Amino acid sequence: MKLDTLIKKATQYSGKVVAVAAAEDDEVIESIALAIENNLATFQLFGNEPEIRRLLSSKGLENHESIKIHHANTKERAAELAVKAVSSKDADVLMKGNLPTSTILKAVLNKEYGLRSGSVLSHVAVFEVPGFERFTIVTDAAMNISPDLVEKSQIVTNAVKVAKSIGIQVPKVAPLAAVEVVNPAMQATLDAAALTQMQSRGQLVDCIVDGPLALDNAVSHDAAEHKGITGQVAGQADILLVPTIEVGNVLYKSLIYFAKAKVGAIIAGAKAPIVLTSRADTAESKLYSLALAVCSASNK
Repeated sequence: MKLDTLIKKATQYSGKVVAVAAAEDDEVIESIALAIENNLATFQLFGNEPEIRRLLSSKGLENHESIKIHHANTKERAAELAVKAVSSKDADVLMKGNLPTSTILKAVLNKEYGLRSGSVLSHVAVFEVPGFERFTIVTDAAMNISPDLVEKSQIVTNAVKVAKSIGIQVPKVAPLAAVEVVNPAMQATLDAAALTQMQSRGQLVDCIVDGPLALDNAVSHDAAEHKGITGQVAGQADILLVPTIEVGNVLYKSLIYFAKAKVGAIIAGAKAPIVLTSRADTAESKLYSLALAVCSASNK
């Protein structure tokens, strides 16, 4: 599967609006230009208006009908206004611009106007990995440091909803560990076994969960067959649930830098999808993340 298919899928959902907090950033404006070029969404930009207009002008977008600018004196105010736009349903997707992650998350979690839904917020990354015909979804590589069983179950639910929004109707979930057997000394294996049982008893829906599985047995038929591991998930996992943020971070970056994978990612679990990209992400990656967010927002 190619991430370009997400762009095509997202363009089928007309009228989606993206609120960008602190939009005065060249890479962000570049991704907005690409999104408009692909008829992905319209944009409300919050932040330093003169700087935003300067950057838009450099892309030939200063007076584009798909863009509306709202001035904010500070990055905190830009975050507040962008979150309020989503909370009031004037926008469907929230996007982080040139401001610290902590600043936008503070606004997202505001009890008065924020986007809390009662669920855990989690990072869901959809990878196009060379040599693999299917998408590889990794969660959670950025938000939850060492989630417990309850949090992992919510992380799975968030990822399943994202997977369904891009056409994977019954995603196969592999809770990852270092081994494929339950070891009482390894919490990741205990949680994986519990999640498997939760799915079989209907506590996790619209998915198939089987674990613990090591990474090789989760994604490679040959590896799973060699170890005699069978089941509906072994060798064909759609979602890789990592046990800790360190594992997720290393896997995420390994796919990009070693495997040359492409990625789009969002924060799920809030009232609306959040595009929380980093400054190191390319405009192309931000575009894929926007497409993923639009698909997710359209299937809530």
